[in-house]
Order: sequence, then structure tokens, then C-alpha cells
Amino acid sequence: MSPAAQDDLVRVARIGKPHGIRGEVTVQVFTDDPDARFAPGERLVVRDGAPGLPAELTVTRARWNKQILVVGFAESLDRNVAETLRGAQLFAVPAAPEESDEWYEEDLVDLEVRIDGERVGVVTALTTGAVQDLLHVAVDGVEEEALVPFVEEIVPEIDPKAGVLVLTPPPGLLELATGEDEDAADGPAAARPADADPEA
Repeated sequence: MSPAAQDDLVRVARIGKPHGIRGEVTVQVFTDDPDARFAPGERLVVRDGAPGLPAELTVTRARWNKQILVVGFAESLDRNVAETLRGAQLFAVPAAPEESDEWYEEDLVDLEVRIDGERVGVVTALTTGAVQDLLHVAVDGVEEEALVPFVEEIVPEIDPKAGVLVLTPPPGLLELATGEDEDAADGPAAARPADADPEA
């Protein structure tokens, strides 16, 4: 284990007295997930123990005896070895955080919005709701912002490091969200001759 990894270790237990004749020991638990930390095959770093102790101990078995956790290690096969472990501190690598699909507004604001690789605008805000969250997108060339449902089907990719958010909206979503189609429909009609019959 590298020195950098050693610095990141968390204390999970302190070894107590031997238990039985097979090298098992009791441990004072400092972790909220002892079943995972003391699963067979887990390797724990030893610190603050007597001289000559192994740098790591490998868990072979663990069980609860009333409220006390009893652990067996591959390196401790009898009571004499177990006695030398008394008082040693056991450390482990921190558990990796679970991946989360939760995003915060500060992660999204100012990301460039792209569709099919082309820039269409920029994220300006995120509105959270009980039913659905909405992205506010300032669409290039359009005065009014678009409100885009913040769901994976429409927002399949977010890359804050690259400053990009990818949209795959259904046809017409941005136009509908900005009222662009409506504006176009309400725009000036095609020019016609002044003397043309409007009923023609």
C-alpha cells in the first residue's frame, strides 16, 4: 500500500484480549459497517501494536458473541499469537462513496447546451419540483428561456469538467418551450398587393 493510501486510512477497530485457543481475538469496533469491514478476505492495516507484528491482518472469520465481535485472522493461529495482537489498532481504506445521479443547480448553471454536437444555448437555472425538475435554458437567438424537463431521456449526458450538457429533446420541444412557433404564427403575413381582394 502506497504512503498516500496509508494517509487516507480510517480506524475500524482496536484489538482486545484473545478468545479461545484458535487465535481469535475480541475487537472494539469503531466502524458503522462491521459486517463489511470484517468479511472474510478483508485485509486490515495494523498500527500501534507490539514490535514484530505483521503490517496487515487478513480476516478469516468473524462472529458476534453477545455484544462483542470475535475475529479470526490468517496470521493468528493460536492463543499465543493472539496475545501479541492485544492493543493494536486496525485501519482500512475508506469505503468508496456511492454514485449518485443527483445534481445541484451550481453544477449545471453556465453549462453549454448541445444537441447533436451543436451549441443551442446555456443553462441558467434549475427549478426543482415535487413531480419534475426543470432546466432553464437560454436558447441562442431567442429572448425567452426554454424550460426543459430534467430527465435522463432528454438530458442523457452531463460533463461539468468539459462544461457541456447534452440534450436529446423530442422534436419541437425547445420551440414549444420558448413559444417560438407561436411567435412565428403570430408574425406578419406574407405581403400581397394593396388592391388584392382579402376574400380571394
